[in-house]
Amino acid sequence: MPVNPTALPHPVTAEVDAALLARWQAAGLRAVPLPGACVLLDENAWPLAQADLLLQALLAEIDWRALQLRMFGRSVDAPRLACWIGDADAVYCYSRTRFVPQPWTATTTRLREQLWQRLGLHFNGVLANLYRDGRDSMGWHSDDEPELGPAPVIASLSFGAPRTFRLRPRARGGATLSLQLGHGSLLLMAGRTQALYQHALPPRTRVREPRVNLTFRQVSPSHR
Repeated sequence: MPVNPTALPHPVTAEVDAALLARWQAAGLRAVPLPGACVLLDENAWPLAQADLLLQALLAEIDWRALQLRMFGRSVDAPRLACWIGDADAVYCYSRTRFVPQPWTATTTRLREQLWQRLGLHFNGVLANLYRDGRDSMGWHSDDEPELGPAPVIASLSFGAPRTFRLRPRARGGATLSLQLGHGSLLLMAGRTQALYQHALPPRTRVREPRVNLTFRQVSPSHR
């Protein structure tokens, strides 16, 4: 059953503006009970027919590339394809790699405008990930790079094959939460979520279809 944030057994963190939180609730996002964090989910943010069209457009428009990550002193291919898209000055650094943004595509521009209209949030960049099938994955991490600020708001859009999204406390001993993010879903992470939790997308070998995930962010060079 959907959970109302005002009825949670733990307080919503002070970093989340109350007016924005009320707007997100009014827009149909439901709170995910996660102590100390602010996570909201709309499992059907885009109707099926529209989500189908968006998936095909994103697959065709985005310049998908093998992502090189620095691990243990050497470069390795990440188990997915990716593209950092954004405003010209939205340079983003993570995993010891500096990413210069590719220009906005027609579809990512339209989705950014929809997020502004629905959530009242402006984003200047989006990390697009293509999971070609269930063998592609994302390891445990937090989106806590300095340029995202101390309490980043991240809007995660999923199109394609449903996949399991997992959240676990950064401190030892807490339980892991699993969410099924389906075709046309919208997940919002705000407040102290990145400070307190890690998230991952584990492999699922039985999944044969692709999944596109877009995580819209606000990059502030002054925070670097």
